[in-house]
Parts: sequence; C-alpha cells; structure tokens
Amino acid sequence: MTHETHNTEFKQSWHDEYLKWICGFANADGGTILIGKDDDGRTVGVSNAKQLMEDIPNKIQMRLGIVCDVRSHVDGTDEYIEIAVDPSPYPVNYHGEFHYRSGATKQVLKGNALTRFIFDRTGLSWESVPVGDVNPDDLWRESFSIFRSKALESGRMTEAELSRPDWDLLDKLGLMSKDQLNRAGVLLFSHFPEKWVARCYTRIGYFPDEANVAFQDEVHGSLLEQAERVMELLYSKYLVAPISYRGITRVERYAFPREAVRELLCNALIHSNWARGIPIQIKVLPDRLYVSNVAVLPRDLTVEKLLGPHRSEPYNPLIADTFYRAGYIESWGRGIEKIRQACEANGNPMVEFELDDSGVMACLGVPDWWNDRVHAVRDVENEHGEQVNEQVNEQVNEQVETPDRLLRLLREDDRITYQVAATRLAVSISTVRRAMKALVDSGKVQRFGSDKNGRWVVLPEKES
Repeated sequence: MTHETHNTEFKQSWHDEYLKWICGFANADGGTILIGKDDDGRTVGVSNAKQLMEDIPNKIQMRLGIVCDVRSHVDGTDEYIEIAVDPSPYPVNYHGEFHYRSGATKQVLKGNALTRFIFDRTGLSWESVPVGDVNPDDLWRESFSIFRSKALESGRMTEAELSRPDWDLLDKLGLMSKDQLNRAGVLLFSHFPEKWVARCYTRIGYFPDEANVAFQDEVHGSLLEQAERVMELLYSKYLVAPISYRGITRVERYAFPREAVRELLCNALIHSNWARGIPIQIKVLPDRLYVSNVAVLPRDLTVEKLLGPHRSEPYNPLIADTFYRAGYIESWGRGIEKIRQACEANGNPMVEFELDDSGVMACLGVPDWWNDRVHAVRDVENEHGEQVNEQVNEQVNEQVETPDRLLRLLREDDRITYQVAATRLAVSISTVRRAMKALVDSGKVQRFGSDKNGRWVVLPEKES
C-alpha cells in the first residue's frame, strides 16, 4: 500500500479540474498523477483509457501550454494512466490562477507569494515592466527638479549627467525598458502615477488614542514628491516641538528625530509591493509613530536579522538606486544603523519592527525627556489655564510658517486667496500672510493687479 506524497497524486477517474493539479506540479518540483488509483494507491482501473490517452495530452497543452508524458499501464486486468509532470522553467496558470503543489496539497498563489514566485521564475521584477502609454506630458517637471538638485548635492551624479534631457536621464537611471518608461520610472517621475499603479500614495493620520482619528491627509504624486511632502507635512502639522531658548537662539526639539523618520519613510516607499494597491500608512499618536507598508520580504528575514548585519535585497532595486543617487539613502543595508544612531542621539528607544507575510510595520516611541516636558506643560496649564494654552497655540502656529509650501501652491494656482491657502496648508490666515510677506521680501513672489482681481507671479530664481 502506498500513499500520496508531495510529488504523487492518486485519482480514481479523470476530471478536467485535475488540470489544476498538473499546473501545481509544474509550478513546483514536478510530480506524477495516477488516474485509476484509489487513495491508498490500489489500482481500480479506468474504462476509457484509450480515449483519455488522446484527450489528456491535448487538454494539457491547450489549457496549460506545457507538454507532459502520458502513459498507459496495466496492473493485472485493470488499466491506469500515469501523467508525469516536469517542473516548468516559467510560471504556468490555469484560467489565470497560479496553482502550486506544497506537501500533499494544492494551493493557489496570491498576493506576495505570487509576486515572489513570478519573480523567482522569470527574473523580471514588477517594477521593470514597461508601461506603453506614457508620454512626456505625464511626467512632472518638479520631480526632475527635485532629483537633479538632490543628486547633484549628494555628489552621486555629475553635472554633465544631470544636464541630459529628461528621457536620456531616465534611460541612464535604468528606468526605460524597450524604449518605454517602466513602472519604476512612472512611480518616480509621474505627477499622477495612480493612472497606472493603483493607490500608490501615502496616508497619514493623527490618533489621540488607538481607536479614533482626529485628522488625516493623503499625499499623492511621484515617490520623489512624496518623500519631500510627507516629511514636510509631518513636521509642520502632525508633530509639535516644545520651544526653548539657548541664550537668544530658539531651539525646537521633536520627539521623533527627522533622520529616523525619513529613513523609515524612504524604506517604505522603496520596498513597498505597489502591485498590491495598498498605500503607505503613517499613524501618529501622542507617544509613538507607526510606519507600515506591504512588502515582499526575503524568505529567511527575521527581526533579529533585520536589526543586525544583513545583506540588502531591495524588492524594487531600480527605485532604491534612484533614491540612493538622490541622497535619500546612504547605501543599501545601512538604514537600520542610521535609525539606531538617530534614536540614540535623540534619546528614543530603538524602533520596534514587526514582520509578517503582508509586510513591515515599524513603531518609534518617544524619549523619556519628551514625557517630562509633557508633564511640565500640563502642570503649568493647571496653574495658568488659558494664558498658557494661548502661548502654546501661538508657538505651534509659528512652527507651520512654511513659505516653501505656499510657493508650491502659488505655482499651481496664481490666484489663490489667503483663505484657500490657509485651508490647504492647515494653518491660520495670519500665518499665510506672514509667509507670503517673506516670499515677497525675498524676491521670490510678486503681486500684479488689484487685491481682488490680481494674481501672484513666482519669479525666476536669481543666479548667484
């Protein structure tokens, strides 16, 4: 008596749905299906063996696109059929489903498991697939400006390399496949990559407690734009730094160090499995900050290995290389060490990571000195009430004076009002007025026309 194993399957009679089992063997290590055997491996025979010897090979070839060795055997007076399936060097699907033999069972590959399987079999990463209908108008000049300035500042590309036309620069970065922009190029340089890749954005929310969200934002655009705007939004709207003075110098110290948060954000943008259509999620609470993303992780990666020395295996190497050249990351594999150094310098506990089949979630807690300051502010509030609250609110408003953010709005809408700008920047109108004055005084913006019907003009930057 024999039993089914990871590469042997018994079937008493033939049904076309057994093509799924053949698909599963082909996608795994190969195997054998015996038609005319019961579950214990005893021969029960098939009555239509001659017809099956013609039908089964044709159906395998037409529906699965592979060729299997199909033979007829006789056991005593009973005839049975052996279907020998070789492992396929490329992915095999049955009606769009990728079946896989695991142990003595058949599974349908989905999500990250399917992504990893296709990559292993083809060597073609998801990000390198060309996108056929992209033209220069779909790309955003601001993304190229961000990249060129950052790459020049980092010293990882020369001025001659960066002065190339946009399409030549994309080719230099490996973002062209067969003379077409690939998915990595779309994600990095398109103003609206969601035209091709669903929900490739970052969602930020502030939670006064675990259950309730007080306010939230979605940051869309290219990954380069998101890397800039998410950090700007976090440190202007979501995170507040108590203000102190060292002599006459104003000092702002945040609970979450910028270097650590930037590294967590860039890692999420770089390693995300964007094919899943799930955005990066950043959750801000009073005492901790979460960054999570869906990712395809190396099979043997554990938290212990992640926190120690390990070989870098970026899931999206083209995106990772562009971020490296732009100076957002120092080099592959050093991110954890940079996070550790930033946390130690600011007094934060080391980031805690959770890894599972869906991806990565990182949690950054506040330092002890932050809790001391919070308690000190509460004590003062209890004593002085509204006066202290007014001072704290004024300090917070001062922190969100962001002329650069306002300048971006003016480029998009030269007739924007103070009220609309204040709403979009989530600040007060007086803050917008002060920011606008700073832009005018610095020669970056000029007003033409009346207060009611005029418009703002962003002036060209002066050459130094």
